Amino acid sequence: MDDIDRLLDRVAVLRGRTAVSDLPGGLTNRNLLVDTPSARYVVRLSSPSGGLLAIDRECEFRNTVLAAETVGAPVIEYLPGEGVLVIGFIEGTTLTEHDLLDESLLPRVAAACRRLHSGPRFVNDFDMFDIQGRYLNVVLERGFRLPPRYREFEPKVARMRAALAARPVPTVPCNNDLLAGNFIDTGSEVRLIDYEYSGNNDPYFELGNAWSESTLPLGHLELLVTAYDGQPSPEHLARARLLALMSKYGWTLWAAIQTSVSDIDFDFWSWGMQKYDRAVEEFDGPDFERLLDVASGSG
Repeated sequence: MDDIDRLLDRVAVLRGRTAVSDLPGGLTNRNLLVDTPSARYVVRLSSPSGGLLAIDRECEFRNTVLAAETVGAPVIEYLPGEGVLVIGFIEGTTLTEHDLLDESLLPRVAAACRRLHSGPRFVNDFDMFDIQGRYLNVVLERGFRLPPRYREFEPKVARMRAALAARPVPTVPCNNDLLAGNFIDTGSEVRLIDYEYSGNNDPYFELGNAWSESTLPLGHLELLVTAYDGQPSPEHLARARLLALMSKYGWTLWAAIQTSVSDIDFDFWSWGMQKYDRAVEEFDGPDFERLLDVASGSG
């Protein structure tokens, strides 16, 4: 706490703090809730292992500032090089995976994504095909554990990328990591937090990843895509499903890296294997070829 207090004292608005407590969640950083007589703030203390995970803290800071114009929290202070980002606290309910099972929430989630996607472009790009390749190089070069059959699916990944490229959509500013806990329901709207992996990306990665991260039923993805588009779109639904598959395949290696480098008390390997097992089921499943055809416009 002495080291944390010294960091907090570097931020003017936090010097008169009355309470500091840990916020639950977060598998890369430590997040603190800091109370002062006039306001509440959230302080993110970043992990030094972010570089291996393709995290750029300067981009995170700048994108968080941009996201605050639409759905994010206001940025109060940033200490570059010291892993400290201070944002305003959003009063509301942090959603859970169970909450997102409620179909009535999905149009509000889609509306939050549309607001972010319609806002100012971010300062960097995010492409899970590129990120997954970067993660794989880290795992192979450092001798980290690789799930069984992992590289067997590389030809199918190449076909997925080609199918999506056949009918590209414009990239938009995306959060790219919409776990349930990154949705805050204020009562009047849904806000989005945590821009650690943010970047301009395919909007249907955002929807597919959000659906996948909360392990929602397939029908929920169709409802989410329909609410986002304003009408049903089999092509965009197939696109979202393929990008959700790619997210599981890529985040599996994120977990493999964290298993080897993180000092957080969490079973990253089991967490990643849950994603990987679902990815394998989809790679081997009967819908894979059809999704390629629909997404590419050839079926």
